[in-house]
Amino acid sequence: MLTGGTRKPEKEYLTGGIWPMDESSDKGNKGLETSVSKAVESYVAGLSNEHRMLVILKAQLYDGTWATMLDDLQNRLSGKPYIFKLANRIKEDIERIEQMQKFEKEHNVDLADYVELS
Repeated sequence: MLTGGTRKPEKEYLTGGIWPMDESSDKGNKGLETSVSKAVESYVAGLSNEHRMLVILKAQLYDGTWATMLDDLQNRLSGKPYIFKLANRIKEDIERIEQMQKFEKEHNVDLADYVELS
C-alpha cells in the first residue's frame, strides 16, 4: 500500500527500507529525517496489538483524529449503565491513545502511516 506518493510500502519501510527524500526538501535535514524515522520505526515495532487496533480504528472510524475518538470513548464511559469490564478497557484505551497522540505530536507523524490498516 502506498501512502502519499513518495513513500515506500509500510512493510518495506518497517523491514529496513528508507523513504526517499522529496526533491524539493532541504538536503541538510537528512540526518534529522533519519533519526525521526528510526524513532518512529522503533516505536511502531513496540506497539501492542491493542495499540495497533486503536491506530486502525482512528484511521478508519474517526477520520484520522484522536480527539474525536477520545471524545467518543469518554462519552461512552460517563454514560450509565455500563459494563465494568468495558469501562476498564475504555480507560486503558484512553491511556494508550494519549500516549500515541503524544508520540505523534513529538515526531510530527501519523502512526496510521506506519501500521498496516487491513
